[in-house]
Amino acid sequence: MILHTAQNPAPNPRRVRIFLAEKGIEVPETRVQMMKGEHKSPEFLAKNSLGQVPTLELDDGTCIAESVAICRYFDEMQPDPPMFGTTPVEKAQSEMWLRRVELKVWKPVLDFWMYAHPRTAAVLPRYEDFGATSCENYRKAQKWVDDELKGRTWLAGDSYSMADVCLLTSVDFADWIGLPVDPALERLTAWRARATARPSASA
Repeated sequence: MILHTAQNPAPNPRRVRIFLAEKGIEVPETRVQMMKGEHKSPEFLAKNSLGQVPTLELDDGTCIAESVAICRYFDEMQPDPPMFGTTPVEKAQSEMWLRRVELKVWKPVLDFWMYAHPRTAAVLPRYEDFGATSCENYRKAQKWVDDELKGRTWLAGDSYSMADVCLLTSVDFADWIGLPVDPALERLTAWRARATARPSASA
């Protein structure tokens, strides 16, 4: 088994590393040099036709892509500590919050990064107006999450979960590309401090 991944601040590989750290699971890694185009090589495309990391390659050659899918695989293999809930309600809430984070929080960050950030200008077309809209959508998403965190320690329940992992990697990457968390949003800021204080956050 080997995990094809990439160095920080790449958010999707970091999701898996944080998850594995929370589980106490060690998996051999190979770092794909994306700036050198290794993820688009014929050898890597044979493992993941979309040329994306992370990709988990099992001993029998089966490859699993998409960060949450990889984490679900490991959660099935080692259920404790649970990161996707245990009861039907907890599992449903976990899925709800994962979807919400990806669609409401992560999507505008990704849109800004892909279509309006200077670092991607050499490889992707520019849509500056769309980028400005994405920034505003992310600002609104921050406020929404801050409101939802009222009375909560963690996003999807009483315990730190995969939804928190996805939110942390999203806001950290957003900060890295110039979209910081509004410090006036006290609940979101406090949540981020709690998540960052966990040893797994440095994975």
